[in-house]
Amino acid sequence: MNAHRQAEIHEWLGRTLTGRAYRLTTASADASFRRYLRVHLDSETLIVMDAPPEHEDCRPFVDLAHTFSARGVRVPAVLAADLDRGLLLLEDFGDRHYLAAAEASPAALPGLYGQAIDALVDLQRATAGIPLPRYDRALLEAEMDLFGDWFLGRLLEFELTDDDREILVGSQAALVSSALEQPRVTVHRDYHSRNLMVLSDGGLGMLDFQDAVEGPLSYDLVSLLRDCYIRLPEAVVRDGLHRFRRQAIEAGLLASDIDEATFVRWFDWMGMQRHFKAIGIFARLDVRDGKAGYLGDIPRTLSYLIEVSARYEAFSALDGLLRKIEAAALPLLR
Repeated sequence: MNAHRQAEIHEWLGRTLTGRAYRLTTASADASFRRYLRVHLDSETLIVMDAPPEHEDCRPFVDLAHTFSARGVRVPAVLAADLDRGLLLLEDFGDRHYLAAAEASPAALPGLYGQAIDALVDLQRATAGIPLPRYDRALLEAEMDLFGDWFLGRLLEFELTDDDREILVGSQAALVSSALEQPRVTVHRDYHSRNLMVLSDGGLGMLDFQDAVEGPLSYDLVSLLRDCYIRLPEAVVRDGLHRFRRQAIEAGLLASDIDEATFVRWFDWMGMQRHFKAIGIFARLDVRDGKAGYLGDIPRTLSYLIEVSARYEAFSALDGLLRKIEAAALPLLR
C-alpha cells in the first residue's frame, strides 16, 4: 500500500471510529485489486475493505450485502462506507475459512460440506427473483475464451492446429448449451473454500459475493465440490450431489422429473466451463498482474477437465487435446 492510500485509510478510520484507538494488520488479499485489513479495537475486530475506485466498484458489494442479509443469508454487515474512495468497514467473520478447516481436520469434511450444501440451497431459495445480471451465452463464452487467450496463448505459447481449434470451439459450445438448459437461480459465482467462513457460533458465512448473477443451478455446486483450491474425496462429492439434488427438488428449484443422470451431466459439464475459465484467470493473474501464486492451482484444475472429458463420448477428441496440453504445461508449472 502506498503512503497516500495508507494515510487516506487512517484519516477515514479516524473519523468513522470517532477517535477510538485502533491498530491495523493485514487480513487477506484476493485475486482482484481488493485488500482486506483487520482493525483491532479494545473489545472487537472489524475489517476494512480497500478497493481502489480506479479498479473496483464497491456498490455491488454493498447492495448485495443488504439484500442478502435482509433475506437471512449470512454475509458481513456493512458498518460504514465511502464509495467514492473505495473504502468499506465490515463485520469481521474471523480467519477460519473452509480451506483451513478442511485441511486441519479431514474427518470434519462431511459435516462442513453438508452445511455448505444446506446454505447454498437456502441462498438460492431465499434470493429467488432478486434482480441480477444474467449469466448469458456471451458471458459463458467470454469466460472460456480466457483459457485460449491467457493460458494457451500467453502463458504456454501453445499453438493450436486448425483441428485443435475446431475441437475446442465445438466442445465449449456444447458446454454453453448444457449450462443454458438448467433452471436459473442466484449464482454466488465464487462459492468455494476460500470464501466460506466457519463462524464463531458454528454457522457459515459467505464472502466475495459481489459478482453474483442469475444463472445455472449447478454452478455454485460445482464451485464447492470441484474446488480449484482443494480436491475433495469422491465420497464427499457424491454425497453432496445427492444432498443438493434432493433439497433442490424439495425447495422447488429443480423439477422432480429431471433424472439423476441429467443432473450429473449438468454438474460435470458446468464444471468444465468453470475450470476452463479458472485456468485462464490463474494464467492472467501471473502474466498480467504478477501474481504467480495461483499457478500451482492449475494442475489440479486441469486434471478435473481431463477426468470429466474422459467420461463422456462427446468429449473424446477434447480429452486427447487436453492431455497434449497437460504434457506441455506441467513442466512449466512444477
